[in-house]
Order: sequence, then structure tokens, then C-alpha cells
Amino acid sequence: MARFGIPPVQARSMARLQPLMLEAAEQCLRDAGAVSGGADDRTDVVVGTCFGLDRQYANALRIAGSAYAREVERAALATGLPEAVENAGQAAEELRGLLQRTLGASPHDRVGEMASTIPARIASAFGLRGRTLAVESADATAFVALAQALGSLRAGLAERALVLTGQLHESEVLTSLLRAKGLLPPPGPADRGELAEGVGAVLLKPLAAAERDGDRIYATIADCRVRHHGVPGRFRHETSVERHRDLLRAAHRAVGAQPGGVRYVERTGTAGEAESAELAALAAESADAEPPVIGVARDRTGHTFAHAGIAALTTAALALHHRTLPAHRTAAGTAPAAPWAAPADGTPRRAAVSGTSLTGTLGHLVLEEHRPTAAPAPAPAPAAVPRAARLPEPVAVVAYGGRFADAEDADAYWRLMLSGEDRLRPVPADRLDRELHHAPGVLNLNRSYTDLGGWADVPQSPPPGADIPPERYAALDAAQRMALAVADEVLGRYGGRPLTGRGMLAVAGNLGLANDRRAHVDRSLGELEDAVRDLTALKGLSTAEVEGLIDTARQAYGPPAEPTADTLDGALASGTAALIAGAYGLDAVPFAVEAACASSLAALDTALTALRSGTVDYALAGGVELPCSARDMVLCSALGLLSHNRITPFDAGADGFTPGDGCALFLLKRRSDAVRDGDEIVALLTGSGASNDAKSLIAPDVDGQVRAMRQAFTQVAHGPADVDYLEAHGTGTKVGDRVEITATGRVYGGAARPRPLEIGSAKGFVGHTFAAAGGAGLLRALLALRARTLPPHTHLDRLNPALGLDDLPAAIGTRPRPWPAAPGAPRRAAVSSFGTGGINYHLLVEEDHPR
Repeated sequence: MARFGIPPVQARSMARLQPLMLEAAEQCLRDAGAVSGGADDRTDVVVGTCFGLDRQYANALRIAGSAYAREVERAALATGLPEAVENAGQAAEELRGLLQRTLGASPHDRVGEMASTIPARIASAFGLRGRTLAVESADATAFVALAQALGSLRAGLAERALVLTGQLHESEVLTSLLRAKGLLPPPGPADRGELAEGVGAVLLKPLAAAERDGDRIYATIADCRVRHHGVPGRFRHETSVERHRDLLRAAHRAVGAQPGGVRYVERTGTAGEAESAELAALAAESADAEPPVIGVARDRTGHTFAHAGIAALTTAALALHHRTLPAHRTAAGTAPAAPWAAPADGTPRRAAVSGTSLTGTLGHLVLEEHRPTAAPAPAPAPAAVPRAARLPEPVAVVAYGGRFADAEDADAYWRLMLSGEDRLRPVPADRLDRELHHAPGVLNLNRSYTDLGGWADVPQSPPPGADIPPERYAALDAAQRMALAVADEVLGRYGGRPLTGRGMLAVAGNLGLANDRRAHVDRSLGELEDAVRDLTALKGLSTAEVEGLIDTARQAYGPPAEPTADTLDGALASGTAALIAGAYGLDAVPFAVEAACASSLAALDTALTALRSGTVDYALAGGVELPCSARDMVLCSALGLLSHNRITPFDAGADGFTPGDGCALFLLKRRSDAVRDGDEIVALLTGSGASNDAKSLIAPDVDGQVRAMRQAFTQVAHGPADVDYLEAHGTGTKVGDRVEITATGRVYGGAARPRPLEIGSAKGFVGHTFAAAGGAGLLRALLALRARTLPPHTHLDRLNPALGLDDLPAAIGTRPRPWPAAPGAPRRAAVSSFGTGGINYHLLVEEDHPR
């Protein structure tokens, strides 16, 4: 790991997938001749993976194992056996120590276990400073990752995109959940349906730039389509032949391919009814032409799930590059590889990659061989185009919703903001067992030194607009239930009108849900019991006595829950978005986004790019996370991230953050479409910038934040001096606050500012909501614009003098004040969000103004 610049102390907390992806990234960049020692501001890194990583499972088991050790101690005391009673406490501590040694424990576990740490580490290792994010959409993950990368390239936001996907077998959970859902057959020696592992990477670049730079081009992606048809009920693969055919027909027509014009199709390999529908659609599209050769990635490598799409893309691209049809399965057996003859009509060789997800998403790529052409004579320089004519269209927020501490909807959230008082209080005992996980003033790998949080009640029944049976609702993750309630609020504010056209559902959050981790812990109970059998403290007991003790502990701890057909849906991060799509019948592609604490703005950024490119007609985007839990509080305390009292952004006494639960979602349309549809326009999103500082996984960086801010301003006609209010990230750490204000000063400061920049942060009221933090900030800014009121900041007893706000100039108000508008201009705001791994996002917002 030394060659990737990873300190040993951080290497111990890394997920197993991370070094494999670093290797894949290095191989890919080296193959492209793109490994260099310099900084690269124009390369994005998009990583796709699904389900938990090994460090997530290990940390969850270590923390849950402490509760099991307590039951072992109580069971030993209950035996009444003198030796068991005498050694009960020793047995519990021995078990906890064993778990810590075997599972590992490090102050860096919270950062090391995050999926978004993987693209951040890749960005840092290779000096890639563009957008950095992780995405998940079950077995359509690769299609979604490619679509995000292509959108950024086509919008000119990046010059290159490194896309990596990976799937490792980190726990028996995934296999057991897929089997319970009927998506895997019972285990057997000749089972082609078994899950497999795989990691891979592709480097994408606009064709003109690749030709200009003399790059080796394996193939071109002529079209990329991802579609989803939301239907109520359990997640399932799409089995409609017509929907499969509509997608591939649209893709083929977009590139001018006639029936039979796509000679080779590489399928990711979904089995069952979905396979039959996919094959029937391919046959129908061929019509009277020669049917395509069909390869199946699953036949060669097994089902690599999140990685399957990149594996299939790589196969198809190599087939085009070598002009060879790969060996493939036929009705008569296996056909060997063969030369790929050029089409008689002079069109390029074409291949496709086709796949479907267990949530119902369909993906289809059309690839073409690269046929170099003679370089054209230099064209005359085009006439200058006024900057205003080149700016992207603003995106309208047409509805919104939120749920945070003591605020069950957005209206209550705004009342809380105006109150000037926080909602940070002791976390309930069912979330933080103080006997096990709280040690005030102590820095400990297994305990939190604070018990405060901005916790929010999780809905216990589905909203009226979502018809979900009780057993299915009970199987949902708490974050999914909260997001469903907020989505219902958003759609209710939209008036319950139908959303037509193609949509996107980008919900930010932790890519490892609590239900997924809990399922792993349940599957690991046998391992815990085996450890008890080997405890030195219990060696004096007979086998029967130890087994009796274990049985008592099992009954008290709770027997493991057996998975059902609903369990997988509640353990899937992208299941949050897929659940909303199904409950409300939305034809919107659902996926999860993780970009550390900048996740919500990353999700909104992907939505803006898709809307502006015309890929989608509407988007529901935002974030949700519930970090007021023993796991999050213990892991954050171990690194000293939490405040010993409460979060106080920009105060001289700031010493860390307080966690908070929350969710905020926003319904977005292009402004022109919102006007056409007669929608109420709450506000406009006008610019979005993103960067990676590529320096540190933990410490924030001024230059990286400045680059994100400045990129946002390339998309608007006004300058930073015209922005009235900044909804700051406001981590409440001395370093974080100082870096944020320094970066803000470089962009927003100066003599051109007509009046001080007003600054505030929602975090002092509801805590740091992690993946939902940017959503909390945007919701506060939108409601402030709507009320024409500058929202107050809270917990500012003494402003940190090191921030130098007077030099900017800037002000932080602690009471609500009227928000005046400059003559002839809309009120304007900005929202900042930064995350571990050097991930930076900045969003510009303004009132809708006559244009």
C-alpha cells in the first residue's frame, strides 16, 4: 500500500475491495498511458459496488458482539455454578477482547469502511481532482455508473472519467438473501447461478479528444440507456418483452442501426423469466435479419452482480477491437471464437451490452468499432458566442420535503430554524446502550464519549399514499421508511399530479444499510457461540454446562432472524429509491449515491447534469442517513470527530460535531418544463461545482473547496459578490471551520462585495446528518428564500477570531432578519458540502426571476 500513499494505520481499516480497486485503477490508467505524477482537475472517479464491505460487517459485529458478551456474562451468573459465577465478568471481557483482535479495531474504521472512501483514495493516489462518488443500483450498478460518467463528459464537466465496479463475497448474507427471494437456486456443484467476485475499470474520454491525443481506442459508446418502470410490491426483474424491446429499439435507432445491425450482444446474465423476456426482445428486434451472436458474462465468470455490466462492456469492447466474435453458448453447445466480418453495408461493427436489475431497472449500451478517419483541415475559429447563451438552463425545484429532529415535515423544520434553539438531546437507550457504549470523556475504540444527538423518530407505518403490506414495511430499513415518508411529503406538495416522461431517483446515503449489517450479525451468531466454547474463563465447565450457558445467552440475545422474500429489499441501499419508484409508480431510474458528507449535493449534482442533458425529464434527489446509533457514535468517537458537548459551528469553542438523523428530498425539473406544466417554482438551482482535493482522507483542503465553488460560477452569469447568503457545511471543528471560511473568502471576498456575505448552518440545530447534510442545508436555504428571511445561526457564544470574517466581509446572524433583494435582481444563496476523502460540492440557488 506504500506506493499508493496509504499510511499503515489507515491500511488496517481499509475495506478489502479498496486495494483491489486501486490495482484496477492503476492497470487501467497505465494501459491508457495516463499515469502521471501531476494533478488532474478534469478526471472524475465513479465507483460502483453493492451490499456491505468487509470492514462494515466487521465493525458491526464487533459492536453488536459487546451486547452478546453481556448476555454471556448474565448467563454465566444465572448458572449458579461457582466457577461460572466467579469468571462471568472475565468471560465477557475475554470475548470482547477476542472480537477486537480478530475483527480488528482502529480509530480510522469509520472512514475506512465507507464505500466513497474507495474513489476518494483512487483520486488521491493518482492526483485525480474531478468529481468523486460511489453509486449502487443492485445488478444494474455498472449501467448507472457509466451513465453518470458519460453525463459529466457530455456536459463538459470533465475531460476523462475513470469508472470502476467491484463485487466481493464479503458475507453469506447476500447469497442467503438472494436465495430467500428466489433469485438463486439451492447450492449445488454445477450451479451456474452462484455469485462470483470481480473488479474492473474502464477509462472514458470524448472521442474527439481521444483522437486528438492519439489514444488507443478499444471502442466507442454510441448510446447508453437506463430505464425503470416502477411497480408496487417486492422488487423483481423486468419480465415484459415489450419494455425490453422498447429500450433496445430506442438505443439502436439512436445510432442508426437497422434490424440486425448489432451483430454481437453481451448479456450480463439474468436468469429465469427476465432472461426469456430479454432474449425474446432481442429476437424480435432482429426481425428477418440474421440474429445476433449472444454472449453471457455469467457463463464465463459467474454472476459478478454490481460488476457484471463492466465485465460485459470489457468483453464487447475487446471483441470490437480485435474484430473477433468471442466464444459463446448456442443451442448445440459452445461455438468457438471466430473472425468478425465487416458489415456488407459499410456501417461499423456494432455490439451491445444488455442487462436488468433485481429492482426492475433495464440497461442497454451500444458500442461501435473505432474507424479512424483522416484528420480534417483546421476549421476557422467560430464566432464568439455570448456567455449567457452558453450557460446551462436553470433547474427548478418544484416540491420539497424533509424530516429531522423534532421536525416531521419541512414546515416544522423551518419553524425550528426560526426558533434559534437546537434539538440536540440524549439519544434514546434503544439506540445507544450506555452501559455498553458510553464512556464520558474517554477516547475508546468501543465507546462513545458523548450521548447527544439530533435523533428523529422513524415512521412506524407507511404513508397513506404508499400501499405497502405490514410484513413488507416491517422488513424495510429505518432509513428507507424515513425516505418514503419524505417522498410522500414531496409528492403531496406537488399536488399528487402525475410525473410524466423519463425520471431519475437519486437518493444519497450510506451504501451499507443498517439492515444489511444486522443480517450479517445474525448470520454470525454461530461464530460468536464457537468463540464462547473456546474461552479460557469457561474451561472449568463441562461441555454440557457450556452448551446450556450458550443456549441461555442465545435466548436472551435473540435468535437470528430467518430471511424472507422481503428481507433483501430492506437491506439494499438503492432499495430506498426503488421503493419510492414502486410505491408511486414512477418511471424513474433508482440508485443510491455516496460521497461521504457531501452525498446529498452529489445526488443533486447528478440530477442537474441529467436534466440539463435531456437524459431525464424530472428527478427526485436528496439524501437520508440516521447516524444517531451506537455504531456511528462509537466509530466517530474513536477518531475524535464528535463534540464533547454539542456542535457549535464557527464558535471559538467548537470541538467537533454532534450526529443527527435526517432526510431531505427535492423534486426537480428543467425551468422551461416547469413553466410549461404550470408548476410552482420554489427556487432555481443554477450552478453546481465539484472537486476532490486529492490530498487527505480526513483533513479538508482550501484549494479543493475553492475549485468546487469556482466551477459552480462557470454555469451562471453573475459573480460571487451577487450571492447574499451561504448555507455553510459548518462541521464545528476548528480546522474544518477555518478551512471553509478561508476558501469562502478566496471566492466570495473582496472589495466588489456590496454588503457582507451572510453565513449560517443548519447543523447547530439538528446536528450533522452525514449523507443528508447537504439536503438539510439546501432545504434551509430554499425555505429562507421562500420566506425572504435570513435564517439565524445558533450556538455562537463567541465567534472564532481566527476566521477573519470582517476581512471577507461576512456576518453570522443569530436572529431571523428580513432578506432584502438587490434592485432588479433575485435573492441568491449558495450551499456548501464537504466530506471525508476530500470530496467537495457547491450549489448555487436563487429565486425565480422574470427572464
